[in-house]
Amino acid sequence: MAVKIRLKRMGRKKQPFYRIVVANSESPRDGRFLETVGTYNPLTNPHEVTVKEDRVKYWLGTGAQPTDTVRSLLKQQGVALS
Repeated sequence: MAVKIRLKRMGRKKQPFYRIVVANSESPRDGRFLETVGTYNPLTNPHEVTVKEDRVKYWLGTGAQPTDTVRSLLKQQGVALS
């Protein structure tokens, strides 16, 4: 089972809001997930990102792979990617 750290879209039409979740790579984008580790709101200026750093580091340590978008968000927040 490959585990990914990726975005799950929430919010209404034309008003996106995302949760950063840890999910099985075979699950649908907005489907089943293992844990919520943060949020991302692209509508605020500047965009707002909250992350549970300890949980992200745990999942990265167990082999979870972040998507490109999540990787850039984590770098902006200063979470060390190994």
